[in-house]
Amino acid sequence: MIETAEEEMLTVETKALLFDMDGVLISSIGSVVRCWQRWCKLYNVVNAEQFHVPHGTRAVDIVRLLKPEFDEAQVAEGLRVIEDMEVEDTADLTVFPGVKDLLAGLPPERWVIVTSATSRLLIGRLKAAGLPIPAQFISGDMVVHGKPDPEPYRRGAELLGFAPSECVVVEDAPSGVGAGVAAGCRVLGVLGTHTAEKLHAASWITRSLEVVSVTATSDGLKLQFPSAR
Repeated sequence: MIETAEEEMLTVETKALLFDMDGVLISSIGSVVRCWQRWCKLYNVVNAEQFHVPHGTRAVDIVRLLKPEFDEAQVAEGLRVIEDMEVEDTADLTVFPGVKDLLAGLPPERWVIVTSATSRLLIGRLKAAGLPIPAQFISGDMVVHGKPDPEPYRRGAELLGFAPSECVVVEDAPSGVGAGVAAGCRVLGVLGTHTAEKLHAASWITRSLEVVSVTATSDGLKLQFPSAR
């Protein structure tokens, strides 16, 4: 029998939680890969079948990466096309274990979603997943600079009326972890799309939101979770 080391239980107090969406709350990786491969073929991108989607990056930034010769009108059209594809493709979208119960127990004024997806895609995916749409959110089309720039998470903290240092970001991707750290937030990295080594900049790492418990207090939230490092 292989023995595993006992995990250390951590307790963290915070004013609010700033959640990334895809890779943290839901998984739409199948849709993302299918749609971007279709998009690359449509726009004659070389080696379309081999394109690796940079997780946590805004679609508009991927369009600019793939087609640097596009003017702003062409970028906008390319973005509309990929957004339409992804909104329609929800066949294998899944909700990660523990997410529904976790969100259901959070006061609405204590959490927000900060995602690289557009507003329309965010709402479409949450509806398809049967998850609550937060009263407030920051989407990729609401910021000038996407992750790993700190702007999205700074804006998320501002929406809730807290300083970034008072908030905990929940992320699965290095770009998002970097954005949270740069914004001045503490960051809880969740394993799944990336290894612990790639999330090394996070304040803490845990294996799943299923093992995270959150209790509302008179002054904010108390998180408890086992450390994955």
